[in-house]
Amino acid sequence: MTKSGTQSNSMRPRFWENYRLEDLTRAEWEALCDGCGKCCLIKLEDEDTAEVAYTNIACRLLDRDTCRCGNYALRRQLVRGCVVLDRNTIEEALDWMPHTCAYRLIDRGEALADWHPLISGDPDSVHRAGVSLRGRMISEYDVDEDDWPDHIVDEDI
Repeated sequence: MTKSGTQSNSMRPRFWENYRLEDLTRAEWEALCDGCGKCCLIKLEDEDTAEVAYTNIACRLLDRDTCRCGNYALRRQLVRGCVVLDRNTIEEALDWMPHTCAYRLIDRGEALADWHPLISGDPDSVHRAGVSLRGRMISEYDVDEDDWPDHIVDEDI
């Protein structure tokens, strides 16, 4: 998606409906991200049940206004445990990805929501629809790691 809201020439028309995740170009893969910020929340895993719980704590690199990574190119080097989504990691990540996530929806053969920027043509539509976490997160720097369990959210991410 370009800044004007139109699809880049490096992407095939309506690729999200016509191709599987493993068949996408790098540009198409990146365009699937809706910018909700949900995957960049700190998640806690129960050691006994392997159940994943989301917190309202944003990764230190997440720009909480744009809901985009502040250092996307170096995120893996800067944040221990950061999962870089690609063809090799997507299968294990799908279980904890947000229910609204385009990667998850495409994998399941489901349609993207009307608010998704690829459908609406507007990168801010995810925020206007109330799907993004803009304004509802706190910084990782503001919470001691021992207090993370106090920040688990009940909402269905």
